[in-house]
Parts: sequence; C-alpha cells; structure tokens
Amino acid sequence: MPEISPSTHLIIRGARQHNLKNVDLVIPKNKLVVFTGVSGSGKSSMAHDTIYAEGQRRYVESLSSYARQFLGIMDKPDVDQIEGLSPAILIDQKQGSHNPRSTVGTVTEVYDYLRLLFARIGHPHCPNCGREIMPQDINQIYKAVVELAISHPSYQKQKGTRIMILAPLVKNQKGEFADLFPNLYKQGIAQVRVDGKILSTQSTLSLFKNNRHNIEAVIDKLVIGQLNSGVEYEKQRLIDSIEQSIKMADGESIISIVDGENGRPSFLSKTIMSCL
Repeated sequence: MPEISPSTHLIIRGARQHNLKNVDLVIPKNKLVVFTGVSGSGKSSMAHDTIYAEGQRRYVESLSSYARQFLGIMDKPDVDQIEGLSPAILIDQKQGSHNPRSTVGTVTEVYDYLRLLFARIGHPHCPNCGREIMPQDINQIYKAVVELAISHPSYQKQKGTRIMILAPLVKNQKGEFADLFPNLYKQGIAQVRVDGKILSTQSTLSLFKNNRHNIEAVIDKLVIGQLNSGVEYEKQRLIDSIEQSIKMADGESIISIVDGENGRPSFLSKTIMSCL
C-alpha cells in the first residue's frame, strides 16, 4: 500500500458539515474520484460544502477584489483538518455572468495566467514543416528571402528568381473596401493583389461586400540573381521594400515567387519565422 501523505493524497479528518458524522477520508490526487450513494448520504456535503468550501477560501485569498465580486464566498466548513488541499474551483451548470463571452477562465482570472504561462514556456512550431517559430530581425528576413529565391526551382544563374514584396492589408474579410485603393494610390502604391489577381490601384475596383477578400499591396518587384563576379544582390532595395511592407501591414510581409502570372506566396513576419 502506497504511503499516505499530503503530497499524494487529500486527507480529511473530522468532517461534520451538515449530515456528516465526524467522517475521516483519504482521496488520492491525480485521479478521477466520484462520490456515489443514495440521496442524503452526504455526497454534496463532503464534495461541495467541505472540500470545495475550504479550497475556495484558499483560492479567493489569491484573487483581486474585482474577481471576488463574481464569486460567492462560502462559510468555513465544520471540519477538524484538511491536508494536501490546493486552491479549488467548482464548475457549476448555472450561468455565472451575464456576459455571453464570459467563461470559467475569464471570470476567475485563470485565463490570463494560463495565457502568460503558455506564452513563456511554450515553443511554437510551424504546422507545415515542424520548424520552431523564433524571433527575427530585418537582416534575418532578408537572408531567408534570398535563400528562398535561390532554392526555388525557377531559379536560374543568369536570370535569377523574380519575386514580389507585398503587404497584407485585408485577410479573409467581408466588404467593398472602396476607400482603400484610392488611399493606396495616394501613398504611391501602383498595384494590389486582390484575391490572387494583380490589379492597378488607378482602375475602378468593385468588390462584392458579402464575399471574403484578401488584399495585399504590391510594394516592389525585383530579381534575385547570381552574377559571374560572385554573389551580388540588391540588398538595400530588398531590405527597404521588406521594411515598408512590414510597416504598412503592422509587422507582416508576403514574399511571392513570380512563378506564373501572380506568383506563389510565402508568409514572413517581423516577429516570427514562418515556414517558407
């Protein structure tokens, strides 16, 4: 028989809440435990009014005054001692808040801590190639674009690889976006890619407002090639174009290999390294 201690078991001594008669109970941790019995046998008195009541008291002490107003504080249970009990949350069926977006996590503020926890300890990976997503600066993005162009099947030593630098402005959103194209033209953007097609910002563009659209501003078109004198790229022009697209699209950029009419997109970001 395994040793019973507060680190491995929940130990309850002298529970007398409601119809409980000085009950001692040992419950193993990390197990699914179910209380069963006839009506009036003390199931709710033990689980809800004793174990949860004490766990809730310890949990509420760690919350802010804002969160406490959503939680009804229970009285201290009639029990001699409870060992090995962590702060507890009771999930009830009734609606705890009038806000339809509220959940157990948001009302109790657990969601904020969980989000911070996963952001700090998590190591996200690309779902396509399995490569870890890591921060990168503009020089790393530049090198990634060059490697993408050179490794592409359309690359030729003399002609190089044609690429487009685009700024994603609208992602799978409904609307006509009638004011977007004139504003882009005033900013010096001559072309946009709308749902995969290259169009001029000077032309009259009419989109269906009930359809979802993807709109990217074409920042630059250039060729990345290799000369006989050695490797030579239009580095500064490429970096300037990437920086412009990142600034316009709030930290994102699309590098599209022109392998046909409109090109094959590869997503890049200033803060994450995506699958190329």
